Amino acid sequence: MSEQEPAGYAPSPELIERIARDTIAKLPPRFRDHLGDVVLLVEELADEETLDALGIEHPLDLTGLYHGRPLGEKSSMEAGSPPDRIHLYRRAILEEWIETDVRLDDLVRHVTIHEIGHHFGLSDEDMHALEDAAGE
Repeated sequence: MSEQEPAGYAPSPELIERIARDTIAKLPPRFRDHLGDVVLLVEELADEETLDALGIEHPLDLTGLYHGRPLGEKSSMEAGSPPDRIHLYRRAILEEWIETDVRLDDLVRHVTIHEIGHHFGLSDEDMHALEDAAGE
């Protein structure tokens, strides 16, 4: 998939969300089926509180964030806690897209899968394998 906005326009939040949701739809069922309660959010930039908590100085240095507890660390005693969230930061993604010349759909897929990997408590190696599976 190579989605584009009309020439001269920055890719919209809706396009980034569409690419991320397409990525999720292509995940193997054993992963996709366990993402039903995870909220996907596309935001312009991370807020100051998030950046401070992560020790990141510039908002363009954070393309995505998983906010929640990995599945293997959850317990039934956590009922009532807010849903896990995957944040994709549009302007940081666009900055990396421009700087690296990586296709936008490939970059959004990479960031989305990386954050999904945190939800499952995956290693970097496992995240790369999942990315390969979702790219097929």
